[in-house]
Amino acid sequence: MGVGGCLALPWRCLVVLCLRLLFLVPAGVPVRSGDATFPKAMDNVTVRQGESATLRCSVDNRVTRVAWLNRSSILYAGNDKWCLDPRVVLLANTKTQYSIQIQDVDVYDEGPYTCSVQTDNHPKTSRVHLIVQVSPKITEISSDISINEGGNVSLTCIATGRPDPTITWRHISPKAVGFVSEDEYLEITGITREQSGEYECSASNDVAAPVVQRVKVTVNYPPYISDAKSTGVPVGQKGILQCEASAVPSAQFQWYKDDKRLAEGQKGVKVENEAFFSRLTFFNVSEQDYGNYTCVASNQLGNTNASMILYGPGAVHDGNNGAWRRAGCAWLPLLSLARLLLEF
Repeated sequence: MGVGGCLALPWRCLVVLCLRLLFLVPAGVPVRSGDATFPKAMDNVTVRQGESATLRCSVDNRVTRVAWLNRSSILYAGNDKWCLDPRVVLLANTKTQYSIQIQDVDVYDEGPYTCSVQTDNHPKTSRVHLIVQVSPKITEISSDISINEGGNVSLTCIATGRPDPTITWRHISPKAVGFVSEDEYLEITGITREQSGEYECSASNDVAAPVVQRVKVTVNYPPYISDAKSTGVPVGQKGILQCEASAVPSAQFQWYKDDKRLAEGQKGVKVENEAFFSRLTFFNVSEQDYGNYTCVASNQLGNTNASMILYGPGAVHDGNNGAWRRAGCAWLPLLSLARLLLEF
């Protein structure tokens, strides 16, 4: 209910006021609106929720009685307040203007208001419609979600406001372009790791600045080793092998030399594992350190591995297949074969 509601008065006063109302709008007399010979009330009034609405009605010296009504409830009759709502106050009751103000307007105050005047025993009315606008508010939004790559995602964003807000979704990513949805619902089929990140829901209706909230979408996928390079280091120097891998959740790393796993704290060797890479450090390389090393990256969704070589000066390394050998030795079998052929 709006600002209506009659003030409880002693019965004598109530009788007097009722008689006044009968004079104001006599029974059987049709109420006329928009009489060209008499000024109208103001046009429709639009205010935001929480603001004050001023309703003005122009009058002249022909007016003998005036009143403001909200639907069937009397708010003010002349200087007498008929409603209990403390937010409704009389602003002016002069020879030219009769106006009231509704403070801290809410949505239930919206609707028609009537300025009723009595002139020469003929009632005249003019209506004004109060429109209450409400800033957008997001009332429901999906929680952060974690899903495996290839799965389907459905996000929801519900908002209220007057007028109804427009809802849009966009992917917060440097590679994302424009909106991904202009609806309350965002559907992603067969999600990829590139589609992970934050998704922003925006609700706007031009009453106030748009309101936004974000949902984080985590896409899980098995490890992928992006960088693993062999290294040549002289004996007695410091050598480093590094393995980089992307994965969600982050990969766990293990190092092997041939088929033997390298244990943490092994003398002369240090293993450093971070979220996206693992580093194997040799502080004082010896001949026994040279050889083939394998980095294994794994998480709950799978594992992968890459091989690399720690080799010394004079060794020839084949970057494609990880093979390595001492320089000067590879051509000896070929030379022996050539000599054998010449003897024949």
